[in-house]
Amino acid sequence: MSQLLTISGLSAGTEDKPILHDIDLAIDAGETHVLMGPNGAGKSTLGHVIMGDPVYKVSSGTIVFDGEDVTEKAADKRSLAGIFLSYQAPVEVPGVPLYSFLRTICQMRPELKTTARKFRQRVSEVSEQLDMDESFLTRELNVGFSGGEKKKIEMLQLLLLRPKLAILDETDSGLDVDALSVVSRGIEAYRSECDGALLMITHNTRILERLSVDQTHVMVQGNLVETGPASLIDEIDERGFGRFEGALGEKVEA
Repeated sequence: MSQLLTISGLSAGTEDKPILHDIDLAIDAGETHVLMGPNGAGKSTLGHVIMGDPVYKVSSGTIVFDGEDVTEKAADKRSLAGIFLSYQAPVEVPGVPLYSFLRTICQMRPELKTTARKFRQRVSEVSEQLDMDESFLTRELNVGFSGGEKKKIEMLQLLLLRPKLAILDETDSGLDVDALSVVSRGIEAYRSECDGALLMITHNTRILERLSVDQTHVMVQGNLVETGPASLIDEIDERGFGRFEGALGEKVEA
């Protein structure tokens, strides 16, 4: 497999607060990686920095995606290159019908351009996969939707856009059992149909149960303290993050 994402020596944060410290991370095409850590560890910040969120500033290091240095590129350019980020709390966009939004973002990707009829058919197929009422398509983007419905919409976007890299940030947060099942099916469909790489950011292991994980990364206080196999997930599920927090403390003291 070819290396899709290479992060080298990355430090970043807001203008007045450093958050990430000297991060090295590599993801090959088609792989599934999991990023775990306690609340406030900086996991979501890393996802947003990879996506190019202007709230965060890179102070050192590089982000190379699909052979191109994207460290200074805007978020829309990274999206067109094939990076997708789901948000913990998707924003509401009044006045923009969901279907129009989906049609527009797909038409911006040359490889996804198609006729209106074929696009409508594809949207219907994916909506059925996700048990999503097609009446949602005429509603304003995320306006008045429940948390579970917003996550379904993100899965709909994921399957329509077919990105090379999907970063899913706490996708299971606040979901009931039924919504979690639908989101899990969406992730499985992405992995099987699109063969894209996946970076799952979470502190909860429930959504990982049906995933075949290639590597697990643990972040504590903005530091990537350990990378290992899928078995790390079981250790965290059983014992929590105490060992990793202790290891960081010892490193800092040294």
